[in-house]
Amino acid sequence: MSEYNKVTPEIIEQIKAVVDPKRVYVGEDINEDFSHDEMSIYGKKMPELVVDALTTEEVSAVMKIAYENTIPVTPRGAGTGLVGACVPIAGGIVINTTKMNKILGYDLDNFVVHVEAGVLLNDLAEDCVRQGLMYPPDPGEKFACLGGNVSTNAGGMRACKYGATRDYVRAMTVVLPDGEIVKLGSTVSKTSSGYSLLNLIVGSEGTLGIITELTLKIIPAPKEVISLVVPFENLADCISTVPKFKFNHLDPQALEFMEKAIVQKSERYIGKSVYPQVLDGIEVGAYLLVTFDGKSQDELDAIIEQASEIVLEAGAIDVLVADTPAKIKDAWAARSSFLEAIKAETNWKDGLEMLDECDVVVPLNMIAPYVEYVYGVGEKMGLQIESFGHAGDGNLHIYIIGDDQISVADFQKKADEFFDDIYAEATRVGGLVSGEHAIGSGKLEYLAKSVGPRQMEIMEGIKRVFDPKMILNPGKVCYRL
Repeated sequence: MSEYNKVTPEIIEQIKAVVDPKRVYVGEDINEDFSHDEMSIYGKKMPELVVDALTTEEVSAVMKIAYENTIPVTPRGAGTGLVGACVPIAGGIVINTTKMNKILGYDLDNFVVHVEAGVLLNDLAEDCVRQGLMYPPDPGEKFACLGGNVSTNAGGMRACKYGATRDYVRAMTVVLPDGEIVKLGSTVSKTSSGYSLLNLIVGSEGTLGIITELTLKIIPAPKEVISLVVPFENLADCISTVPKFKFNHLDPQALEFMEKAIVQKSERYIGKSVYPQVLDGIEVGAYLLVTFDGKSQDELDAIIEQASEIVLEAGAIDVLVADTPAKIKDAWAARSSFLEAIKAETNWKDGLEMLDECDVVVPLNMIAPYVEYVYGVGEKMGLQIESFGHAGDGNLHIYIIGDDQISVADFQKKADEFFDDIYAEATRVGGLVSGEHAIGSGKLEYLAKSVGPRQMEIMEGIKRVFDPKMILNPGKVCYRL
């Protein structure tokens, strides 16, 4: 481990010489939000200094000072992560990129858009829609920064048809740990030009370099979109239906599963009832939310008819069609609010949420048996578990929630035991530790157990090539401090 130095008054003055002093914060002027991400169970740590960067050159200048003085630096976007990746666990400097938020321009000849890393996903998505375009990646947190999405290779609802964030990154500007600025990739759609350093940065969680600008692929927006709400009596039948969509050549834009408890919690949160609780005298236990897009309404009508036959034969109670913008919006508003709904009803103790999560990804044919296994373990351990997920790509979100009778230490111990078990099972069935939320510091041990020591050594070796002093977002992804 590197021996890090503290931020001294002299270093503060050096930084204020390269960044407007009004955008440099120290001591009590630092907002407490910079000490944690959205999952406080992974700890809090205040940085010694925060810089609101506006340009690539400012990020470069700060990194040069930090590198020369061996001071740890944590890059940060909107702080919406769920694995502690933007928590400055070694103290030092936080470089806040949220004010680097300009959409720099579209190149419609090549179907790309050039943005700064602090642009919010929601802002780009809305700007694209206004121009008849679509940026396909659709992570649940719409107010995350695009730089953060790329740093975690965020997936989201539309990944089952359109792929994850990685598939839309054409080029980027990156500041390396020593402050050097490099440009990776190009607007071209294919390359066999040496090692793909671009793809190495994607998903590296700010440990190899700081992304400041991005060139992202966009596509023409689909002409027609429709969603289906498909209720089932039980979760097992609901999930086991998922592979039938692919087998029957249906290509949903999004395919989500959700159990009744989390739907009810979300509806309480948004203050609106959207999903039926009882149909034909049958109590609903789980739902599929399916979205299709196409070139015409006739095309979608044929798809809906085929999809309805498939799910009804598989045991669905009914098929409810959301065929207006308002109905589609309501159906997806409930789905998009799941995490906020869970957090709104979660207990806090000692300043920490009694909540932990895994976003494991498993093969499609293993979703149903894996979820059944998870609930069995939870029941055996006496845990409150809630789940939902991107059924179309096997990415499952499983939450463990502590009640007000348990201490933080006991909750964390139970969570560790639970996750040790279910991550091991995910590996056994051919899955991986994270589908989209990444590793950070919170899931590092589970990754190590899953991939083994040799792969962890290789990843740490890559980190050391990029960052010999190990100052950039230390203690994340591939090694502990």
